[in-house]
Amino acid sequence: MLTVISIPAFQDNYIWLIRDAHAAAVVDPGDAGPVLEYLQREQLQLVAILNTHHHADHVGGNAALLARFDVPVYGPRQESIQSVTHPLTQGGEVMLPTPAATFTVIDVPGHTAGHIAYYGANSLFCGDTLFGCGCGRLFEGTPTQMYSSLQKLALFPDDTRVYCAHEYTLANIAFALALEPRHPALLARADAARKTRAQGMPTLPSSIALEKATNPFLRCTDPAIIQAASLHAGRDLSDPVSVFTELRAWKNQF
Repeated sequence: MLTVISIPAFQDNYIWLIRDAHAAAVVDPGDAGPVLEYLQREQLQLVAILNTHHHADHVGGNAALLARFDVPVYGPRQESIQSVTHPLTQGGEVMLPTPAATFTVIDVPGHTAGHIAYYGANSLFCGDTLFGCGCGRLFEGTPTQMYSSLQKLALFPDDTRVYCAHEYTLANIAFALALEPRHPALLARADAARKTRAQGMPTLPSSIALEKATNPFLRCTDPAIIQAASLHAGRDLSDPVSVFTELRAWKNQF
């Protein structure tokens, strides 16, 4: 099992640090400062940087980290990230000798055109594609692309730990409850998330099982979600992509 540390950054980002006793790899370091502080405090050697997409709050710390550590930078082949040394696409692999881990690369366009995710050791680092009870905005991709990307991620084992990059869970749950105000699993998740945040703890990682049970963007074939989306649209929505499209547009204005 991986040891994964959440490093808060900016207003609501999480930088994920994968570590053992001596070394660490970092996922989506938008800000180098808190990463460098952690590495120094724990006396760890940085061995790799993994980027999921090109947005500044995910890659902005690369340069400062590389000024201190000469390490490989993994990232999406289809996006322009200046510091990437190992461009990746669907089916590629990242093998870290220490901390020992191997990740498979999944193409998940939608939030951005070339967004990728990393899966390994029962852990999914999915950037801004799948969130706790939500999904990313469509800045560059299409609803069809994002729906397909989320379906890919939903196929991973139920106990897969989901490490997304923002603390959006409570806001996303509020939207989900607008669709299904009496959904038992959703109400239970809301209560648990409020208690977790009140203690100053992250609501992440989530799990694939929890997302499939409560995340409306993974439930576009569920009759209750179809009904809620159709009512909001003012017309019958007959296929999952049209349901997803309506939900994403609704969430954008929520």
